[in-house]
Amino acid sequence: MELDAALGLIADVPDFPEPGVLFRDLSPLFASGPGFRAVADALAGTLSPEVELLAAVEARGFVLAAAVGYARGLGVVLVRKPGKLPSVAGRVDYALEYGTASLELPEDVVAPGAHVAVVDDVLATGGTVNAACELLEKAGAVVSGVSVVLELAALGGRAVLEGREVHALRTV
Repeated sequence: MELDAALGLIADVPDFPEPGVLFRDLSPLFASGPGFRAVADALAGTLSPEVELLAAVEARGFVLAAAVGYARGLGVVLVRKPGKLPSVAGRVDYALEYGTASLELPEDVVAPGAHVAVVDDVLATGGTVNAACELLEKAGAVVSGVSVVLELAALGGRAVLEGREVHALRTV
């Protein structure tokens, strides 16, 4: 399947999770084997050669980073919501488009100096991805890029990540 056709599987869901928010649902894309493969391959192609580990942002980032990690032979560290890890290296609180949240990084899985790419589904306000980058850098990693399926340009997430290499398969 061509990448454009695969990205066309993403569904727009108005007023979710609250009125006024247009949610981009990647579930139909994930359910399509050819579509999912096209997106995973395209994301794998955005990574710079020095990347040695992927950071997956909960929860849809887990699905994407696992596929990209497999395609590139890279490990994946799971950046989790609070209360999900037995041992925590750090925590960052951040703002979302429609609220606040926190992310945590597991202890002793990111080596200092490791070149890590952050993988997620959607770049909206940039808070979630920026929090993941902050966690990785506090652990001593070098963030070598951010790769997402979809960027919502009107929400300004790229500006929050200024100075970082950001790859989006589609910008709307």
